[in-house]
Amino acid sequence: MTGAFHIAGAEVLRPTGLSDAPIGVENGLLSDAPDGRAVHLPGWWVLPGIVDVHGDGFERHLAPRRGALRDLSAGLMSLDAELAANGITTAVLAQFYSWEGGMRGPDFARAMLAALDGTRGRLTTEMMVQLRVENHLIDAFAEVRTLVADHSIRYVVMNDHLPHEALDKGKRPPRLTGQALKSGRSPEAHLDLLNALHARRGEVPARVAELSAWLAARGVLTGSHDDRSAGMRQEARAQGLRVCEFPETRDAAEEAERVGEPVVLGAPNVVRGGSHAGKVAAVDLVRMGLCTALASDYHYPAPLQAALSLVPDLGLEEAWGLVSSGPARLLGLADRGRLAAGMRADLIALNPATGRPGLTVCGGCISYADPAGAAALLAA
Repeated sequence: MTGAFHIAGAEVLRPTGLSDAPIGVENGLLSDAPDGRAVHLPGWWVLPGIVDVHGDGFERHLAPRRGALRDLSAGLMSLDAELAANGITTAVLAQFYSWEGGMRGPDFARAMLAALDGTRGRLTTEMMVQLRVENHLIDAFAEVRTLVADHSIRYVVMNDHLPHEALDKGKRPPRLTGQALKSGRSPEAHLDLLNALHARRGEVPARVAELSAWLAARGVLTGSHDDRSAGMRQEARAQGLRVCEFPETRDAAEEAERVGEPVVLGAPNVVRGGSHAGKVAAVDLVRMGLCTALASDYHYPAPLQAALSLVPDLGLEEAWGLVSSGPARLLGLADRGRLAAGMRADLIALNPATGRPGLTVCGGCISYADPAGAAALLAA
């Protein structure tokens, strides 16, 4: 559908709550004026489009098998369709920059960023990048700066996946051979690399703080990943890492909340009712008010499922805010996350027959319609 249209007959989640007043879409923005063609969706809910602050489910689109795809743009266009079908209108793609190699290695990061830049004009969903940098790759921080500048990256998170405990004891880390093969190294060379990185751990805090200051000066959001304690969150804060992503304990989340730092939790953890790795249950943290945003993590249907599952506890406005207005504020995107006149026209219409999006609108464009949504569009 092109031109102005409005949705009538649905319950629209506005900042003041549910309203049955029509909501219009014109020139990519929302309007309270019922102009253009009328799309009748009686009994449906119209909700702000989902803003996904962290997702790596795109990996299966770009490389379903090692070396299987060389045209990454085709995978990104397939990803575009999946995001839209799950009501996601803004997606932050969490791309590793790691010693782990394969899709997590620097070579793939460069290729992915170049492909995304070259494909944006053919995508409907807005896709941004979060660069997930292994914090012990301190000699590569110069390239990290270059990638951030060249690709307008707005979000950088620091990870630490080194098996420090095993390396401290001189043991062979688990999964070493598989990681080595993925990275293109022999197991012996891979182990040598891990030990070399581990040996420089004392340099990491100062170098990360230096990088964080450079990023902050350019308006780039920074965060830490998998904080396991209040102490780890304090250390991350001292290094300039503002966002607390996927804290593994209540103490870490409470330490972030104590000083007003955003906390990102995994929507799959909420849907499942607990962590698959035995960490703190995200749903418990949500109920305690220790969550700013729910992210897809590795499964794009999860934000919608998680938010709806929380409605009985939190109410629709607060539950849905965890996947819309909350993440939009975290990312500094003041033009989306709410359904109000003048905002960017990002919305989903929830089909009551399926409990799934029947219509997704991104920047005023129809990015997805199920059979019922398509019928309503054609009848308009």
